[in-house]
Amino acid sequence: MEKYKQIIQKQLEEYFEEYKKNSSYSSIIWDAMAYTTLSGGKRLRAIMTLETAKMFKLPIETALPLACSVEIMHAYSLIHDDLPCMDNDDLRRGKPTNHKIYGEAIATLAGDALISFGAQIIIDKTPNNIPKEIVLDIVKDYLVCAGAKGIIAGQVADIKAQDKKGNIENLNYIHKHKTADLFKFAILSSAKLAQVDKKTFEKLEEFALNFGMLFQIYDDIIDCTLTTKELGKTAGKDQEENKLTYVKIHGLDKAKNIFYSLIDKNHGILDSLNVNSKIFKDIHESLITKVKK
Repeated sequence: MEKYKQIIQKQLEEYFEEYKKNSSYSSIIWDAMAYTTLSGGKRLRAIMTLETAKMFKLPIETALPLACSVEIMHAYSLIHDDLPCMDNDDLRRGKPTNHKIYGEAIATLAGDALISFGAQIIIDKTPNNIPKEIVLDIVKDYLVCAGAKGIIAGQVADIKAQDKKGNIENLNYIHKHKTADLFKFAILSSAKLAQVDKKTFEKLEEFALNFGMLFQIYDDIIDCTLTTKELGKTAGKDQEENKLTYVKIHGLDKAKNIFYSLIDKNHGILDSLNVNSKIFKDIHESLITKVKK
């Protein structure tokens, strides 16, 4: 995982340096875009993109632009999620959030710019040996994931659910779009690059959805069980903002049970695919470690 992270970080830095050089206006927007994108983090989504490629014998270099676009989209979602008009958070990955450094206006524009930048990277940098119709299909998936049927749909539902009782259908909708959609894009876009068969694709789709859901449940759990220092962001924020979460609806113990059941399902899917991915298993185990605390 550490090797993947280093590869992704280096390539992201190179992309930002290359495109910033060719910018015709103030560099502040590129600085704001880079601030969140290059600030570290687990890089889980991009790692999953590269690992999916590896599982199906696709060269890592072929999937690397796609992995970078996944991180770029994730950075946009974090910037917007932290804004005062959204979750109003001052801390992300142990550092001040984007709007605390650059102001709310530039942070908003940086998030907007990252959406288009990620799509541009896929178009510009995907190797020429990948058929153009596949690239176009992936770009469409990217834009749908970033937009009003994807992450934004989840964010809107999350905002509307505040201070309301809510139900499990609302909660699943929020988690599916706000979190799971990006994991699905990360894995399935790489599967499309590798041109896997339909049955394999469907199993990967189930795996990705499960992971996105269990990751958000994990996030709900650790928000109320870990400290701000351990999280790298403000602890207890969900309760403070009266967010609709699995812990709020089910209680901590049942939320943990659902989390573990989704882990088991994903282990079963990996076994059925007859792939031996230590990376995917390690990612699941790393989440289990924190939930157990």
